[in-house]
Amino acid sequence: MWTSPARLRAKGIIGMNRRNIRYIGRYNDRRLYPLVDDKLKTKLLAQQHAITTPALIGTVTTQFGVKHIHEMLAAHSGFVIKPAKGSGGKGILVIERRDGVHFVKPSGAHLSLEDVERHVSNILSGLYSLGGSPDVALIEALIDFDETFAEYSYEGVPDIRVIVFKGYPVMAMMRLSTAASDGKANLHQGAVGVGIDIASGTAIRGVQFDRARHDHPDTGHELASLQIPGWKTLLELAASCYEMTALGYLGTDMVLDRQHGPMLLELNARPGLAIQMANGEGLRPRLDLIEQQPDGIAPDERVAFAQHHFARRSELERVARETAEA
Repeated sequence: MWTSPARLRAKGIIGMNRRNIRYIGRYNDRRLYPLVDDKLKTKLLAQQHAITTPALIGTVTTQFGVKHIHEMLAAHSGFVIKPAKGSGGKGILVIERRDGVHFVKPSGAHLSLEDVERHVSNILSGLYSLGGSPDVALIEALIDFDETFAEYSYEGVPDIRVIVFKGYPVMAMMRLSTAASDGKANLHQGAVGVGIDIASGTAIRGVQFDRARHDHPDTGHELASLQIPGWKTLLELAASCYEMTALGYLGTDMVLDRQHGPMLLELNARPGLAIQMANGEGLRPRLDLIEQQPDGIAPDERVAFAQHHFARRSELERVARETAEA
């Protein structure tokens, strides 16, 4: 159904222009962008601030180095290759295991060493980078994701996006990979977005391709029971990225590792706005409230403030209850 700009404003929905001018332009110093636009710089910065990230196996910086990638990967059956300057999940290659001389993707597709080398070469040439500039290929250890979410995702690792404004977590969603998204947690490619209640870490609302969704399209598992363990720890990790980067408007992407708990995947100085649709609520009222708060508040206090003021009731639970009663 179509709606009007007035109705969107009434719900507190912000658009690209307001996001860019009112928040990104005002609170994000452009000289700091390289800290988050380059995943290698983000990883090194996170290590300095004792923030856990997936282990770095190595980097490939030149075309000459592509032919030596097999040596780097010799001791690893599973790994992830990603462009340092990529965006929107483009150029990320996930290898789950090996089958003889072949590398197997989560979908079951088999790749040869030459296929992997070609992918790395494309990354270096800037095929997936912002602006098409020459890039660096990062090779990271495969995440041992928490089995709690096995039925909520398909052939991929679910991640959690938290929008952080002036150090306060203001809105969150979990992105669940699907067959349509080729195992990637990217909403534009067909992943399911599930709005998450800041107060409790429970599911509020699900969407796929801009339409409401109450179950996972591939596993059939309902979404209402989704709850993220260690939620407060994850929020404090997201909030601390403000001190780490000094960026006032920030998207933090995290995963839950079975052994290491919440881990930072990457940061985004220009996070998308689909998180509003996943939550069924606009960002503006929350951002307005945060702008009224004083500076110098500790991360744990900022998290407590957000959990107190931004609590939501689950639409998924309501729908499930009404369906059961019918």
